[in-house]
Amino acid sequence: MLTVNGKPFLDTLIQEVARHGITEILLLAGRFGEQVKEAYDGVDMFGARLRVLIEPSPLGTGGALRFALEELSETFLLLNGDTWVDADLTDFMFAWERDRQSSDSSSVQILLQYVDDMARFGGIECEGPTVVAFREKDALARNRPGYINAGVYCMSREIVEAVPADSVASLENDVLMPLVAAGRVTAHMAPKGSYFIDIGVPESYSRAQSELWEARRRPALFLDRDGTLNHDKGYTHKVSDLVWIEGAREAIKFANEAGYYVFVVTNQAGVARGLYSENAVVDFHRAMQSSLFEIGAHIDAFEWCPHHPEAIVDYYRQDSQRRKPAPGMLLDLMATYPVEKDGSLMVGNAASDIAAAEAAGIRGVYYSGGSLLTLVAQEIDRLRSN
Repeated sequence: MLTVNGKPFLDTLIQEVARHGITEILLLAGRFGEQVKEAYDGVDMFGARLRVLIEPSPLGTGGALRFALEELSETFLLLNGDTWVDADLTDFMFAWERDRQSSDSSSVQILLQYVDDMARFGGIECEGPTVVAFREKDALARNRPGYINAGVYCMSREIVEAVPADSVASLENDVLMPLVAAGRVTAHMAPKGSYFIDIGVPESYSRAQSELWEARRRPALFLDRDGTLNHDKGYTHKVSDLVWIEGAREAIKFANEAGYYVFVVTNQAGVARGLYSENAVVDFHRAMQSSLFEIGAHIDAFEWCPHHPEAIVDYYRQDSQRRKPAPGMLLDLMATYPVEKDGSLMVGNAASDIAAAEAAGIRGVYYSGGSLLTLVAQEIDRLRSN
């Protein structure tokens, strides 16, 4: 709940998790948990629904997870609340699911971060992808580089079931250590040089005030939807009608790997005309996200404008500045995410897309058919070379 750049640090964590396609987030709160519950319970943020559980008494990191057992999915993503690493969480989850399909030996996957000095954190030792030891924080690690636990995990619910109910337990000592001994913990490395911050001590909390926003700043690829990403069947809204344009999923993955935010901005006048609801739009976008996960890709955020000046549904009848060719959706995303305008671009198949891009101050690129991957890769490479 400590503020970084004028808002709770948790807001940043929630945004980072949600932009990788997570739609349900459970916050486990302990001391002063009522403050967390009041701020977040039942709230929708960045496309994710938040819930808060407050442990009845101090249970430790493992005990708190056991307390939340009935709320956990069969597999889930777990993060520390006071650290952030600039890593692709979709790729992290995808790697675990892929490895589990070939072998069911891993019950936990840990994200590792390379640091120049392990003294404050303790190190992680691996043999291939398997974690073989946790090294305690000690003087011998001072000024020694290596990999540390970044506080991000993929887990199976079954390992939480093994923790005795209502017991005080440590996630690392009581849950992970026995699994390491059994060879059931694997590692996934964040790219070397990835930004990592732990606000748990005053010095790093102070650094976060000046570093965090800039560390998250990156260019963005804005994409029109119907006719650019998926075949336009006319007011496309049924999940069964989702058919990707050639190279569209691959273009999104390319932009993910190039370090771009990927945003979809789409006019949805079918809502204003009473042809379908905004819930149908949400369902369609979730189907897109699920399909993208199959190749380890994701869309960071979806924005849509359901308004139209000639709407049949009274509620949606207005000339909105969010409706392309107006730039409102793009500007709203730029205000919500740390977007670097230099290097950003908008790709769409209509003049209104190009006009919206120009009004937002970024490059507009017309898509007229063929491989979207080829077009996006050429444009990003061109922008990078300038």
